[in-house]
Amino acid sequence: MSRLLEEIEKYQEAFKEKVPVDIRNIMLKATEDLKELSLNKNALKENDKAIDFSLPNAVNQTISLSEELKENNFVVINFYRGVWCPYCNLELKAFQTINDELKSLNAKLIAISPQTPDSSLTTKEKNELAFEVLSDKENKIAKEYGLVFSLAKELRPIYKQFGIDIESTNQEDSYELPMPATYIINKNQEIIYSFIDEDYTKRSEPQTILDIIRKNS
Repeated sequence: MSRLLEEIEKYQEAFKEKVPVDIRNIMLKATEDLKELSLNKNALKENDKAIDFSLPNAVNQTISLSEELKENNFVVINFYRGVWCPYCNLELKAFQTINDELKSLNAKLIAISPQTPDSSLTTKEKNELAFEVLSDKENKIAKEYGLVFSLAKELRPIYKQFGIDIESTNQEDSYELPMPATYIINKNQEIIYSFIDEDYTKRSEPQTILDIIRKNS
């Protein structure tokens, strides 16, 4: 079992002990409903051409995919929901552990969320991330990648009960979020690996990223 999977399972066990079963059932049903829509069938996948983007990082500097591909053989893009999402934080921390190895393979790691740059900076500092964390206002790029859904209305009061304020974090009230997704993009801007899941508790394994980049180097 991978370390990320272990951390996720550990969090889920603690979550079960803290959260009443009726609330957990509502959350589970919302995920099942989302899976039934098969949203990921419309997302960009392996062999597709990655769509270029230019987005602000945590200190409002513009980062573009095309420019990063000029300097790197690969770019790894991770779309995550936000600093309020414990699964996202576990995943980002796990990706941080392979960041140096990615650099040695001439691969650039970039995380993208609909949060404001200030919230992205909070994410970066909270998780001690040494890679770029970009702000995709109103999910414009995530929509082009086919990843966006609207958070179920029955979950919104539950999230607020948990102290999660998505409207404030994203500075807009659509409640649109990206599905968890990870892409590896090569020098030709082609997607050579994609992980997309409607279930936000499922995440790409960092070791898989390294293995695929080594195989294609």
